[in-house]
Amino acid sequence: MEENEEFKIKKIEDQFIDRFAENINTYGISPTVGRVLGLIYMNRKPMTLNELSEASGMSKTRMSQVVRKMVNLNIAEKVFEKGFRKDLYNVEQDYYQTFIAVFSTNWGKLAHKNKMTGKKLQKELSEILSSEDELTEEAEVKINELLEETRLLLNYINWLDRLVDFFESEEIFKHVPKT
Repeated sequence: MEENEEFKIKKIEDQFIDRFAENINTYGISPTVGRVLGLIYMNRKPMTLNELSEASGMSKTRMSQVVRKMVNLNIAEKVFEKGFRKDLYNVEQDYYQTFIAVFSTNWGKLAHKNKMTGKKLQKELSEILSSEDELTEEAEVKINELLEETRLLLNYINWLDRLVDFFESEEIFKHVPKT
């Protein structure tokens, strides 16, 4: 392959990596994570932190942080390769699965956090209503409104949980096929 062809191919690969960075950013994840995701994806095989640092121009320390974030988001995993002593990291090669992992992780965390808050608020409001303290009519109306709002929030969170399950089970593909 000629040097000019190699340059053109590298430029196109860089454009793919830029798309990964931009796309992942729409999910609320830093473009840096997207670039590293793209680097591993375009490499088509697992990479070490050293290889990733060299390819991205980031320090090994920063790369370690980025890869840890990717593992926490379920978009990268540490893999074992017999006879290889350094940690290797790989990513899903299926765009759909990457989307599901990012979607499920982000929305699942949000749902869990909101569910806990909603239940806590519901309990506190119910305790106020059932306390022996006299409530004004206005306070009682406001508490009941907040209880209804909490019920609506918890219904939404339940729906969100089911939506995440819908994606994770891949049932989505029966309704919205990949091709």
